[in-house]
Amino acid sequence: MVAKRFAESLDNAVWTNQFDNTANRLAHIETTGPEIWQQTDGKVSAVTFGTGTGGTLAGVGTYLKEKNKDIQVVLADPQGSVLYNWFKHGKLERSEGNSITEGIGQGRVTSNLEGAPIDDAMCITDKEAVEYTFRLLHEEGFFVGASSGLNVAAAVRVAKSMGPGHTIVTALCDTGQRYYAKLFSRKFLDDKGVLQYIPEPYRISLHD
Repeated sequence: MVAKRFAESLDNAVWTNQFDNTANRLAHIETTGPEIWQQTDGKVSAVTFGTGTGGTLAGVGTYLKEKNKDIQVVLADPQGSVLYNWFKHGKLERSEGNSITEGIGQGRVTSNLEGAPIDDAMCITDKEAVEYTFRLLHEEGFFVGASSGLNVAAAVRVAKSMGPGHTIVTALCDTGQRYYAKLFSRKFLDDKGVLQYIPEPYRISLHD
């Protein structure tokens, strides 16, 4: 890796290795997990996150399971990633299709994800991720990227499966500004076959 080589060749550089440095997972055990527990008054029923490094899912899940073993930890995976099949079938095989989401989904199990207390996994389609990305913008005023849309789509699925009276937590983990050239491009979405999933009134936020 280029970053690793630079760090090894320079005296004043550090390679953080965010995928396999488990300080990443520990940070979520010490901060994000307690924040969720406190802000829900311990009434959280399930958490669901997409995974890049795996640190958020593993760290939050580890902390919350220590507080209440019945809290469900659900891995949300985009199309084309291997983690859904890894959890469901024990095989590192890519799920069908490719995804327009960036920064999440994996081709391997990272050190941060190893041993994570995962209860279930779901494969989220681009249709769902894009739909919720634009619903968040136009219904809630949140300008986020497709990773956040995927997280919310997964949370909605979990909520529907668990039924009324449960508290489901996820994260809005990115900003739409970073993906403006693609995710909010009419041509890009049309080329990827997902423009059709955005309701016509919401397309006002797209550029040509």
